[in-house]
Amino acid sequence: MNRKTHEYGDAERARARGWRRVWRHTALRPVAFLTAVPDPDCEIEGLIAPVPNGDWRALDHRERAYDRVELTDMAHHPLPFSPQVAIYSIPAGKHGAPTMAHPVLLSYLDVVVQGYLREFDEAGVAHFFDTTEGWDAPILDDRAHPHYPRHQALPPEETALVDHWLDRVEARVVHLDDHPPIPRATS
Repeated sequence: MNRKTHEYGDAERARARGWRRVWRHTALRPVAFLTAVPDPDCEIEGLIAPVPNGDWRALDHRERAYDRVELTDMAHHPLPFSPQVAIYSIPAGKHGAPTMAHPVLLSYLDVVVQGYLREFDEAGVAHFFDTTEGWDAPILDDRAHPHYPRHQALPPEETALVDHWLDRVEARVVHLDDHPPIPRATS
């Protein structure tokens, strides 16, 4: 979602009808992350971008904890043609709720919120929080020593916006000093 974390040019804003986001973890990563799950009553925002050289295998490798699900009429975008569009989703039965052993990284959440803010303004940030489930997950405050490999430094007003929303959804933020060491996330 954050253009600073990928090299996919010509990204366009888009919406996917019939999906919602949820915080999950799998055995493939030491921390929890976002996935999209089917929900006929929801619509999420994001970015679509051409896959360089049509190399879906490279993108599949980066997103290896997910399955690639082709979207057809569920994607809304400003392009004058119908590109191949996919959403990455962890298959049912292969993910679990975040735990203290598999927390959400605040450095990852910061990057996601920064992306929504830059693409969709504060209304997009609100929509992200409203269309994402699992805010009861433990969120590991790793800002001082980010574990997320594509972390970004947020200006104070963006950090304050993330913190505001975490307060609003009554998230449980755990400080790094209070959490056992976890391996560094690799993607």
